[in-house]
Amino acid sequence: MTRQKLVLIGNGMAGVRCIEEILKLRPDAFDITIIGAEPHPNYNRIMLSKVLQGDTPMSAITINEYVWYEERGITLYTGEAVIAIDTKGRTVTTDRKRVIAYDKLIIATGSLPFMLPLPGNDKPGVTAFRNMKDCELMVETAANHKRAAVIGGGLLGLEAARGLLNLGMEDVHVIHNSRYLMNRQLDPHSANMLKQELEQQGMKIWLERNTERIIGRKRVEALQFTDGTRLAVDLVVIAVGIKPNVRLAAESGIEVSRAIVVNDRMETSVPNVYAVGECAEHRGMVYGLVAPLYEQGKVLAQAICEQETEGYHGSVLYSQLKVSGVDVFSVGDIDDSQLSTMQLQYDGIRRTYRKIGIRDNRIVGAVLFGDSSDSNKLLSYVKQGADVSVLEQEASASGGGAGGGTTEYVSELSDSETICSCNGVSKGTITTAIREQALETFEQVRECTRAASSCGGCKPLVSALLQCVLESSEDEAVKVTPLCGCTTLSREQLKDAIAASRTSTTREAMATLGWQTADGCKVCRPAIRYYIGSLGRLSASDRTPVSSAALTAAAETEVEMTASAATGKGSYALLANGTFAVQPRLYGGVTTAEQLRRIADAIERYHVPLAKLNGDGRLELLGLSEAEAVGVAQSLGSPVAAYAYGRPVASVVTCGGISYERGAVRDSIATGAMLERRLERLQLPTTVSAAVSASPLHRAGSLVRDIGIVGVPGGWELYAGGSAGIEVKEAKLLLTEPDERAVVDAAAAVLQLYAEEALYGEPVWQWLERSGAVAIRERVLDPRSRRTLLLRSQYEAEQPMALRGECS
Repeated sequence: MTRQKLVLIGNGMAGVRCIEEILKLRPDAFDITIIGAEPHPNYNRIMLSKVLQGDTPMSAITINEYVWYEERGITLYTGEAVIAIDTKGRTVTTDRKRVIAYDKLIIATGSLPFMLPLPGNDKPGVTAFRNMKDCELMVETAANHKRAAVIGGGLLGLEAARGLLNLGMEDVHVIHNSRYLMNRQLDPHSANMLKQELEQQGMKIWLERNTERIIGRKRVEALQFTDGTRLAVDLVVIAVGIKPNVRLAAESGIEVSRAIVVNDRMETSVPNVYAVGECAEHRGMVYGLVAPLYEQGKVLAQAICEQETEGYHGSVLYSQLKVSGVDVFSVGDIDDSQLSTMQLQYDGIRRTYRKIGIRDNRIVGAVLFGDSSDSNKLLSYVKQGADVSVLEQEASASGGGAGGGTTEYVSELSDSETICSCNGVSKGTITTAIREQALETFEQVRECTRAASSCGGCKPLVSALLQCVLESSEDEAVKVTPLCGCTTLSREQLKDAIAASRTSTTREAMATLGWQTADGCKVCRPAIRYYIGSLGRLSASDRTPVSSAALTAAAETEVEMTASAATGKGSYALLANGTFAVQPRLYGGVTTAEQLRRIADAIERYHVPLAKLNGDGRLELLGLSEAEAVGVAQSLGSPVAAYAYGRPVASVVTCGGISYERGAVRDSIATGAMLERRLERLQLPTTVSAAVSASPLHRAGSLVRDIGIVGVPGGWELYAGGSAGIEVKEAKLLLTEPDERAVVDAAAAVLQLYAEEALYGEPVWQWLERSGAVAIRERVLDPRSRRTLLLRSQYEAEQPMALRGECS
């Protein structure tokens, strides 16, 4: 199946979030090309004010670095604009005369700043506040001038003014044509509180003022108002609003009204062309806030991936902001004339204000100023049209307060409740991340889950949830599940205890650790043997005192305990009925006539009860006694899967390869054989499956293997953590490499890390979730860390198979 060509026009937040959702649903269905007019990767436009304030670098607001695109095989063109769409020929043309074909096209061109049609608005020193280029101009001007005027008293204008103050400008004026600031989000009382706060910070606020012209010769020198007065300035920032960027769509014959008209599936009037974000008009509404745009992106991803979707039905508009350091939240109807009554709470000492709008006994709106910790709760009430009685219940539960503390609120939420509305992050997602990845700070939670990474308004909730989880972890008694009935130690405790005791034999470990049975059982013996073997080899590879003596003693003990008489390179898989299996190595699944003859001769000579080809590519000769297993292995004249203190990678499954597989782009057979040879001596905590596919069609089942390597046009992708067992798991993409040697090295490094850090019996997917895919990726991508892991892996491959015995 050939990948469809998916082109995204616009490298902004809404479009790229849609791509992220598509990659979650169908990671291998599309060849994706993204074209962005700005010379940057995808960044958080909401946080531009932080950059302007001078304390945040561009890198800190970048959402997806260039490597993110590379790892996912996305072609990215930055600093390049699409100038034409041929909807019949299904191509787009850029201003660099690049013609790109598409099967599906997403238009996410966003919006443009609305520049007031004032005389003089084209003079040097006049700018909008919309992108990084505008930020850079404002920073440069602030370095040489001291007077600035911001036209527009909405959120963007106030943030620009705050940034200019931070940059050291002495006179910063805000010009607003309404009678109070942020008149679309606040009511007069909260707006007046905000005005007082901003004036204390140094801003000069001009209300009910209209600008007539911008005056200046070579550059801006002053503003002239309609009442005839003037204001001397060196910089003018126009921040009065935005307009959808729809010119490209209109010129291409796509239906446009206020913006690009879309249906509930975000489809435009032209087949296979979609629109999302600030350039899209849905049911007559154009949304400029992050949360609705991300909601649109999820629906569009489902539509493009041909999955069932309820469609997009619009969003409840709300604002959760931090204006010049002050928390502000508003949602729904807050105009007094639209309300039946309201609940008000004002604290002049703490400078907080809370207003809940009520109509027909239903909660229809809310404003919070100074403390927005109840914002998610109130947003939920407005979305539900909750009865006013919930406020009375809150008051009773909190002893007459306004709703209880943030910590109490988040602790009562169900795991499915949304904490970060902008990014759609639930309480359960955050809680799981904190526990499984041992997160301890708000910054770590934000980085890991993206909660509070957009507008930042949910930071109080995220911080409270972090506190709750950390405190509950400290308060709850740790419940230890013993490994087996022979000990009180858990799997985790056993590994740590063996590492600390530095014991070198199973008997010694049992005696030292207070085993309750003399010889242990089939559950604990293999676990102890694995930890002694892996820790011993690790110490030996690092040239610390523990190594050869420990391995030799352990080998002798295991021979004694299991009465193993095998004398080959290692022992063989122990089966349920006490017999053994021999697994000839067919590197990459390939064999020869000579090898098959030897296998057939061995089957006849030793009367092998069952010769079976398993689904994971293993040829197994089953039902042999120990002596017969040794004889079969020796007669084959080729390597077999050898069990020492752990379990080997028994085989690497491959598809038909570059010559015979439809759609193949890489030689999967050669790479599979190279991988199997590289891993054949590695001993692991449990059975591990590996596969190499010649193309993103995953013909070898690489997405449900513990380790999967996939050939793509640009090189190789490495996946880890798949499972086709009782709990089916799709493998996660860890990284990409340009050639087969590099990707085999990366796979060997991942499995070496797994061998060293996983618990005995723990599958790769559980280890990956416990350790964190990002942390594993960073350690494997780090050159020094990878080199160390490969050196230890090479040491392992060079050592004799010293340990023998059963495998449970």
